[in-house]
Amino acid sequence: MSDVFLWTVFPYVALAVSVIVGLYRYFNDRFSFSSQSSQFLENRMAFWGSTMWHYGIILILIPHLLGFLFPTAWAVLIADQTRLYVLEVTGFALAVMAILGLLILILRRFTNDRAKSVTSAMDWVLLAALGLQVVMGFWIAFFYRWGSEWYLHTSVPWLQSLAVFNPQIQYVTAMPLPVKVHMLNAFVIMALFPFTRLVHIVTLPLPYLFRPYQVVIWNRARNVPYDAPVGVERIGPDVPYLRRG
Repeated sequence: MSDVFLWTVFPYVALAVSVIVGLYRYFNDRFSFSSQSSQFLENRMAFWGSTMWHYGIILILIPHLLGFLFPTAWAVLIADQTRLYVLEVTGFALAVMAILGLLILILRRFTNDRAKSVTSAMDWVLLAALGLQVVMGFWIAFFYRWGSEWYLHTSVPWLQSLAVFNPQIQYVTAMPLPVKVHMLNAFVIMALFPFTRLVHIVTLPLPYLFRPYQVVIWNRARNVPYDAPVGVERIGPDVPYLRRG
């Protein structure tokens, strides 16, 4: 019964939560769709951590996606042992880079008071889930070699069966525990997705191309009334205002 829930029910629940809550948040609290970047609070660690994390995780996700969408072409690609070896070594290196980047970002949140002050409880939950995901990926790459190949015969058929609403859990129930944790945690992250700042990655800033310009006034001299035209200042009693520039 637990296998049925974990590998049949839970993936659909995670997807439903991600889509429904994400849409609700978009239409009812659209201003919360922000990365809430704390880079301006501390930039040096943020730059190195963010760069290593993003490059590492994106380049890792691309082969996962290609293997799922084009399994036949992927099988042809890794049929050559040299290409398979290169992919394995590259994936291992990228996993190390992603882990180091995430560790820097977590350490930054712990040690920098300004960054820590704007870190919510959900941020910590998300960081923990992402950390578990990349560590399990590293563990699998190190102890269960040639994942690029057996991924096509385990995870891909299971994911494809979910996509056509005919779950075939026999492909994954016999997998080692680290592999199971890695696969299930991906859906945990999916369920957490609409409750975190990650939602900003699904938005495109197209409205910024068409909205009218706006004037932002950062400060105004105390001797200039609020109803004075923008860009003017008082210079004396006989010359009330003078437009700057």
